[in-house]
Amino acid sequence: MDSAAVKNRKLGDWIAEVAAMCRPDSVYVCDGSKEEYDRMIGKLIAGGSATPLRKRAGSYLFRSDPSDVARVEDRTFLSTSSKDAAGYTNNWIAPDELKTTMKSLYEGCMKGRTMFVIPFSMGPIGSPISKIGVEISDSPYVVVNMHIMTRVGLKVMELLDRGEDFVPCLHSVGAPLAQGRKDVSWPCAPIERRYISHFPEENLVWSYGSGYAGNALLGKKSLGLRIASAMARREGWLAEHMLVLRMTSPEGRQYHIAGAFPSACGKTNLAMMQPSLDGWKCECIGDDIAWMKIGPDGRLHAINPENGFFGVAPGTSYATNPIAMDTIRENAIFTNCALTDDGDAWWEGINGDLPAHLIDWKGRDWTPDSKEDAAHPNARFTAAAAQCPVICKDWENPEGVPIDIFIFGGRRGSVVPLVHEAFSWEHGVFLGATSASETTSAIIGAVGNLRRDPFAMKPFCGYNICDYFQHWLTMGERLGDKAPKIFYVNWFRKNEDGKFLWPGFSENSRVLKWMCERVDGKLGARKSPIGLLPLEGDLDLSGLTLSPPDVRELMSVDAAEWKAEIPDIEAYLTSLGSRLPETLKSQLRDFIERLG
Repeated sequence: MDSAAVKNRKLGDWIAEVAAMCRPDSVYVCDGSKEEYDRMIGKLIAGGSATPLRKRAGSYLFRSDPSDVARVEDRTFLSTSSKDAAGYTNNWIAPDELKTTMKSLYEGCMKGRTMFVIPFSMGPIGSPISKIGVEISDSPYVVVNMHIMTRVGLKVMELLDRGEDFVPCLHSVGAPLAQGRKDVSWPCAPIERRYISHFPEENLVWSYGSGYAGNALLGKKSLGLRIASAMARREGWLAEHMLVLRMTSPEGRQYHIAGAFPSACGKTNLAMMQPSLDGWKCECIGDDIAWMKIGPDGRLHAINPENGFFGVAPGTSYATNPIAMDTIRENAIFTNCALTDDGDAWWEGINGDLPAHLIDWKGRDWTPDSKEDAAHPNARFTAAAAQCPVICKDWENPEGVPIDIFIFGGRRGSVVPLVHEAFSWEHGVFLGATSASETTSAIIGAVGNLRRDPFAMKPFCGYNICDYFQHWLTMGERLGDKAPKIFYVNWFRKNEDGKFLWPGFSENSRVLKWMCERVDGKLGARKSPIGLLPLEGDLDLSGLTLSPPDVRELMSVDAAEWKAEIPDIEAYLTSLGSRLPETLKSQLRDFIERLG
């Protein structure tokens, strides 16, 4: 589509402004069609960026520059009128300073390239919970991924033509091409010249220098969480780093569950879980982001604003997540995975026999004697949500699904029991605000350290995290007795020998069943200093071979261990600054008092 055909005046003016600054060779407005996708893939194959996978129909492998393999939190910025508005969990730069820096980088940055205009909807097109964005990018890799991860195309353009507002998202790989110069397979800028910048007061995203993941697919973390969370606070809704699933009982009762977990805590596995319990059924609505608004019934209704999955490949297998494996059998994009000799994607943890030879993610020969992994630890797959065998029939319901349960969690080898329920909404917010995980190789920091990640939103909250806590408290007041129940889980508790006490995966359905029965008032609970625990015999363990001592350890709450955590909790909350809500200070005092 020619940019001259754009009817939305704000969009037309913005396209002209960016083109004048970035000076591309041409401008192309995406229509979201299959023909367009295939044409982009053909361009990427011809340029040496994409490798067709013979073993997976319609699937392609990409290898990034070795310096451009993940989100770069230290190059991600939140630019607000005051530093205090951004808070202590964000990298802040004043708007004028940041824009001056980035405009100098954008000057002529698209020379030799096509400027793609990508109109997209986050959420079902026309849903009262959805938002429209437009990403301008000089990367065809971004175009094909945005085709999968968002709803791109003419239906979105029709809304824009009728005057619908949008969030401008500007992206460039930061690698202008001199006339006659051959392009590289993965253009990007040096790390120190990369900026992923957010201006939440203006609903604006500017990204420069990286072609990868959330740095470049600006509908995901940038609009989906950082900008959306700030919009949600202003407009009275929630934008959360949460999976959403539907669990249906043997009697046909439906429960909708939203869960927030930091990295390496099994979030995608839970979103696609197949219950081990007879008669129970789980369906996936979303694996990463939930947008939730209070509906006419006074309940919180959620949509998955994304259109696909951008999942971590290593560790994904038919043993850990068979549904994800079936989802990516065809029509998928793989990035920084290894390539088998018969033309398939491969990664560590995929199971099966170890290949005698591979081409690794850097394009080198690999054998079992090689010293480095064949796939990058953050290698990814991109696949449409509609391909998921257990996608819920209501996943695109424009009204969303009513949330019954919130789950927070972390990876803890000790201290935290398998499951406990918050005493109240305010206590649940305290649990979310103080949630923590022991760091693994997937989480930044020394392995084994305790990392506080409130609501799993620490890298993604688009404003002061203390104000975010207050927003949750305010939402609870608005919801009243229609607020979802809040629970906290820990699938990762270990025994003295360092072995996991809980089998996890499909067996996690047993914990979810207990939550559902608590929602219905079918089961009681025993009070502990940290929350409400299952009564003996209420957690369905039928068919499991857990020993009584292991069960007791899974559910144990040691006051002395929790007292030892108090200084760390106090120090963390203090580090967030003076805007911490009084309610959370009161919750901390109550917690200390309960510990005795």
